[in-house]
Amino acid sequence: MAGHRRRPSIGSSLAFTLGSAVLWGLGHLRAGRRTTGALLMTSCLTVITAAATALLTAKSLLLNLAVRPGWLQAFGLVTLLLGTVTVAVVVRSHQLLRPRRAGAAARRLSALVVGLLCVLVMLPAVGVARLAYVSQDAMTSIFAAGATPVPADPWQGRDRLNVLLLGADAAPGRYGVRTDSVTVASVDTRTGDTVLFGLPRNLAHVPLPPGPARDRFPHGFAGEPPYTPGILNEIWQYAEDHPEIVPGTAAGERGPELLKKAVGGALGLDIPYYAMADMRGFAKIVDAMGGVRVTVREPIVYGRHDEGLITPGTRVLSGSEALWYGRSRTRTSDYVRMARQRCLMNAVIEQADPVTVLGGFEQIADAAVDTVSTDIPRPLLPHLVDLADKVKESPVRSTQFTPPLTDPVAPDYGLIRQKVAAALNPDAADPGVGPGPDTADPGVTPGPDAARPPSADGTALQPRPAPASTPGPSRSPSPAPVSSEAPDTGTAPAPAATPTPSPTPTPTPTPTSQGTVVLDEACP
Repeated sequence: MAGHRRRPSIGSSLAFTLGSAVLWGLGHLRAGRRTTGALLMTSCLTVITAAATALLTAKSLLLNLAVRPGWLQAFGLVTLLLGTVTVAVVVRSHQLLRPRRAGAAARRLSALVVGLLCVLVMLPAVGVARLAYVSQDAMTSIFAAGATPVPADPWQGRDRLNVLLLGADAAPGRYGVRTDSVTVASVDTRTGDTVLFGLPRNLAHVPLPPGPARDRFPHGFAGEPPYTPGILNEIWQYAEDHPEIVPGTAAGERGPELLKKAVGGALGLDIPYYAMADMRGFAKIVDAMGGVRVTVREPIVYGRHDEGLITPGTRVLSGSEALWYGRSRTRTSDYVRMARQRCLMNAVIEQADPVTVLGGFEQIADAAVDTVSTDIPRPLLPHLVDLADKVKESPVRSTQFTPPLTDPVAPDYGLIRQKVAAALNPDAADPGVGPGPDTADPGVTPGPDAARPPSADGTALQPRPAPASTPGPSRSPSPAPVSSEAPDTGTAPAPAATPTPSPTPTPTPTPTSQGTVVLDEACP
């Protein structure tokens, strides 16, 4: 009879107990408990088969569920339940199989081995549950719940989804937020074709949407001369400080709301969402990934006294080095820095594979919670995951509105919108495009009182006359003098070092006839 079956030796009992941790019921079958053993084994094989099938055939569905907080919570609980059941099966198998006449030492040894086995079983379950909890916390912290449900068509009839991507240069001791990196990612919702449009931080006379903002700056954003130059990277903080120009919008939302409309008007695009990351938070994310591999084509000098150097070659940059790679403009220009920032963004996206992300997931999530802000609604995330699969299948192209394509001091916004339309529709015969959303006549001509941005050497602002009604070819501004810029640390800067002769600045990539290049080809 089953209850009187001869028990195996201590070694054999431990082997079957170990096997029960992998395949439930194995120990029960050896002990003669056929019904229970068969039921446990069938349940275990069902779970294994379902998990393997999902991993092999439903990766997209799993990723879709992974960005739903409710499913993450359920997944964590199920994982803990499976771990607990496995521990119970292991313990019961050991009880059924251990020899009755074993000595005290053998019994203690077998109990110790089974205890360690139970710990080894529960550790992965607890780890997976922890990842699920961290993911859920990150998603609920970064992404808002959304005021309305996502409709059946998540893109609401849009052929392209445009998202404003911002790099913020905020730090202790510095007032407000400066959006020194401004990029719009335009993604075809059917094919995943992606074009990045980069605007320089010193773009002047940016057209503002109709209403109080346009009433205050009818000739384009001018800031508060003589205290500020009135350039693109000031708009966010200006809106936060002047709620009357974005009426009915809460603090913390005024800056992105006005900036989305201003950039959308300049490019002729509807921009419904934004995402912003603080530069130092980006460095933490890179460190959590174990670094990012880039090809450095020219030496990059950095630091307040030019004490740092990133040498040419293909190398893995730490978070601090990646920050300098994307921030330094010593002996070069804002425009080369913009090209580097886009290359860095592309490298991080390409190298953030599942294994890399899982390896530093908790650190990445913590850094993201502290440094990333967005108005992308949480219910839209599953659809963005599906769209991301399409994006990975297509090369990312980039258009940078920098000299010689665009003069940031006197930009031709009509030309900018034409270039955007041509980049998105390269086969179209007529690249013209109408005004952007909520922006009547966005090609505002600066008035005679518009303030000219200061030169790089800090000379005072001077009024400039209005450009002619029919602008001529884009003009390239004079090369900026050497600058040694360091990310702010919240302390007073050291006295400036004696200027030294500078080598010729690294040129920006030569634009095509439409000013658009494949992103990898634009890396300086």
